[in-house]
Amino acid sequence: MTFVVLRRDLPGFPNDNTLQINYIFPDGIQTGKHPHPGQPYPGLRLCAYLPDSREGRKVLKLLDKAFNQQLLFAVATSKDGRDLVTPSIPLKTQPDGGSRDDSYPDSDYLKTVRQLLKDKGIE
Repeated sequence: MTFVVLRRDLPGFPNDNTLQINYIFPDGIQTGKHPHPGQPYPGLRLCAYLPDSREGRKVLKLLDKAFNQQLLFAVATSKDGRDLVTPSIPLKTQPDGGSRDDSYPDSDYLKTVRQLLKDKGIE
């Protein structure tokens, strides 16, 4: 997990730059804690976005803590039967896009993520 600061704002956060968080998982073999131990799964490259604000930085630290405790992603079986690396909480993977669940604007997102992480023991 790495991040960079983009010199652009997110919808709903006009006075803040953007934190782009980068997650990279290589292809792997499932272990005993996955749905099908011994079977392969494809890697994942994913970007997520937060406002570069005081609250956004707090959420970034919490996401980093959850990532390091291996609570942020899991290998799960999709509806079509494929095993994939997937986020265990909603991430904003599009910087804008209107009412889509994975984009901004979303005035409750930071509060929602903090609560979901708190439910996982991350504070």
